Amino acid sequence: MDFDLSSEEEAFRDEVRTFLDENLKVKADNEFGVSFDSEWNVKVREKRWVGFGWPKEVGGGGGTIMEQVILKEEMANRKAPSLGTCFMGLAWVGPGIIQYGTEEQKQRFIPDILDGKYQWCTGYSEPNVGSDLASIQCKAENKGDHYLVNGQKIWTSLAPFAEWMLLLTRTDFNAKEKHDGITSLLVHMKTPGLEVRPIQNMAGGSFFAEVFFNDVKVPMENRLGAEGQGWQVTVSALANERSSIAEVTAMQRRLEALKILVNKTVKNGKPVKEDASVRRQVARFEAKIEAMRMNGMRYLTKQIKGLPLSSETSVNKLHRADLEVAMGEFAVDLIGSSGAHLRGSADAIDGGRWSFSSLNWPDVVIGGGTPNIQKNIIGERILGLAKD
Repeated sequence: MDFDLSSEEEAFRDEVRTFLDENLKVKADNEFGVSFDSEWNVKVREKRWVGFGWPKEVGGGGGTIMEQVILKEEMANRKAPSLGTCFMGLAWVGPGIIQYGTEEQKQRFIPDILDGKYQWCTGYSEPNVGSDLASIQCKAENKGDHYLVNGQKIWTSLAPFAEWMLLLTRTDFNAKEKHDGITSLLVHMKTPGLEVRPIQNMAGGSFFAEVFFNDVKVPMENRLGAEGQGWQVTVSALANERSSIAEVTAMQRRLEALKILVNKTVKNGKPVKEDASVRRQVARFEAKIEAMRMNGMRYLTKQIKGLPLSSETSVNKLHRADLEVAMGEFAVDLIGSSGAHLRGSADAIDGGRWSFSSLNWPDVVIGGGTPNIQKNIIGERILGLAKD
């Protein structure tokens, strides 16, 4: 791996730093880099840094992979608000529409995604199917001018707040291969027959939901790609979040906050930072995050060379899941009885963020494939073990 930047890339880094010096007023309000500021959003949109890697002809910035990394790194280092607010739209839906959508779909949806006018969600997982997307049973019948959809989705991220969904359906139940006969549809969340039931997690949040389809009519013009091409559309969309650079940044921020907590916490009259077991645990977190970073750089190198990324990215997803749970539990153990207090309590440490984090991990751990799924992928596709 070559970590040196070209003169053009160095110039771009300087441009980003100058922009931050002149325009950054509101810093992100948590370790995930999430904050909302309308003036900031307008400015980064004018720079075409929202959807920076998308083609210029659709409103993106036309940036290279390396320039995208530079932009994200500099924003993360300064704890800037996010680049755009339509999270699923920017990560998965937009790239799918750019590659497989009609011109009418691009003109209709891409500007709104870049402007963050509303949220998207992705209807993938189903009961009794989980992360095995190729086994979906949500049925879409071709009625000529529309599809009639019946079935259910579960663990649908952002569904309680989304206006549109990228829905994966089965249109052919007789296909020889389960990856065939799958079709992608763009569905408005207020379509008659569509019902959203939020799933409340242990921390009281409702990031996920069950979604039910009862004779939901989806216009034929809302099909994304050809009928039966849904698997390719999905794989292409998911591939846009493979380097895991953003996940590493989130974990680095979490570790910074955790070190601050360690430095200010006292137990039994002694600073916990003097406890060797505490220092060892923090070091383990740091080593795992650094391993994630190096893996991310390895994936990035392959992308720059035009090589496809495959199953190896499951390693970092598994690391992220383990860190989410372990770091939350470690923080709650540190603060003792205060860990029982959630947000809003006068006795909560750091506003209850650590208690919330220790209970809120399913939002991150389940999303994108559970740890068991990642372990199966690593075992079967990387280690060559027998299928589970």
